[in-house]
Amino acid sequence: MRKLYLNYVSTFKGLSSEVWWLALITLINRAGTMVIPFLSLYLTKNLSFTKGDVAWIMSCFGLGSVVGSWLGGKLTDKIGYYKVMKTSLFLTGLLFIALQFLTTFTGFCIGIFLVMVVADTFRPAMFVALSSYSKPENKTRSVTLIRLAINLGFSAGPAVGGLIITYLSYKGLFWVDGITCVLATLLLINVLHPKKTKTSDEIKVENPVSVFSDKAFWVFFVSMFTFGFVFLQYFSTMPLYYKEAHYLSELEIGLLMGMNGFVIFVLEMPLIKWLEESKYTKEFLIFIGLLLTGLSFLVLTLTNWVGVLIIGMLLMTIGEMIAFPFSNAFVIDRAKKGKQGEYMAYYSIAFSASHIFGHNIGLQLVNYKGFDTTWNIMTLCSVVGLCSLLFLIKLVKTEKQQIE
Repeated sequence: MRKLYLNYVSTFKGLSSEVWWLALITLINRAGTMVIPFLSLYLTKNLSFTKGDVAWIMSCFGLGSVVGSWLGGKLTDKIGYYKVMKTSLFLTGLLFIALQFLTTFTGFCIGIFLVMVVADTFRPAMFVALSSYSKPENKTRSVTLIRLAINLGFSAGPAVGGLIITYLSYKGLFWVDGITCVLATLLLINVLHPKKTKTSDEIKVENPVSVFSDKAFWVFFVSMFTFGFVFLQYFSTMPLYYKEAHYLSELEIGLLMGMNGFVIFVLEMPLIKWLEESKYTKEFLIFIGLLLTGLSFLVLTLTNWVGVLIIGMLLMTIGEMIAFPFSNAFVIDRAKKGKQGEYMAYYSIAFSASHIFGHNIGLQLVNYKGFDTTWNIMTLCSVVGLCSLLFLIKLVKTEKQQIE
C-alpha cells in the first residue's frame, strides 16, 4: 500500500511551483462558480421564468463563452496572460455580485452574456500561462493537474452551494461567487506576478503562423467540437435517462455522477504519466479517448441491465481522462509556431460551441426520438469525430516527414 501511495505521489513530482499556484487559483475560481449548477432552479423558482426562457438564457451563456474565449485569446497575445487573468477574475467577481439584481428576462440574458464574456477570457490566458510555467516534458501532466483542480472545484462548489441556499438564500450564492473570484485575484497578484515568477508576461513568436492557415488544427477543431457535443450529453440528457429509463433516485444519480470525479482524482495523473512515457502520439491517444466515449453510448443500447450504467460511466470517464489532457497538450505544441492566445482561444471555442448546440439538440432528440435513438446518433457523431482524427493523424505524419 505504501509503495502504491509513493508511486502515486511521484506522478506529481517535477511540476513547477507556478503550476501548483495556478491550480490552486483555478480551484478557488471553479469552486466559486457554484451559482451555475443552480442557475436553472434560481431562474424558475425565484424569478418565475419559464423553461423556454431558461433555454434562451443558457444560449446567451454559451454565446458569451464563445465571445469570451475569442476575446481572451486576442487580449492575451496583445497585453499578456497575467493582465488578462487578473482583470478577468476581478471583473467576474463584481459581475457575479451584480447579477443578482437583474430580474427581467432581457436583463438576465444580457447579464449572463456579459458575465461569461468576462469570465471566459480567463481560459486562453490560463492555458498560455500554463505553457510558460511548464517544462516541455511536464506540459501534459501540468494540464492534468489543472483538470484535477477544476474537477475538485466543480465537486465542492455544488455541495457548498447547496448549504448556502439552505442557510442563506440563492442571493448568497452570488455574493460568495463574487467574493471567491476577488480572493482568487488577490492570490494571483501575490504569487504569480511576473516579477515574482521571473517569467515574461508576454510570449512573442517571430513571424507567427496564423491559426487560420493551420489545416491540421482545423481538422482537430472539428474533432474537439464533435467530442464536446457527445461528451456534454452526460450533463444534460444522461441524468434524465438515469431517472426516466432506469428509475434511479436523485441520490443514486448523484453517486453515479460522483464516481466520475472520484475516478479522475485517483487515476488520471498516474494514467497520464504512464501514457506520456509510452510510444503513442497525442493524436492517437485523443482518438482512443473519443473511441471510449463513443462506446459508452453504444453499450447503453445493448441491454437494459442497470449495471451497464456503471460500465458506460467508466468508459466515458477513461475516455475523458485521456482525450482532454492530450488534446490540450496538442494545441500547446502547435501554438509554439503561432500566436499562443489565438490557438488556445479557438481550442476553448470548440467546447464553448458544443455547449450552445450539444445540450439543446440532445434534449430535443430525447423528446422526439427517445433515448436509444439519441444514443445511436451520439455513437454516429463519435464515428464522425474518429474519422476526422484519423485524417489528423495522417496530416501530422505528413508534416513530420516533410520536416525530416
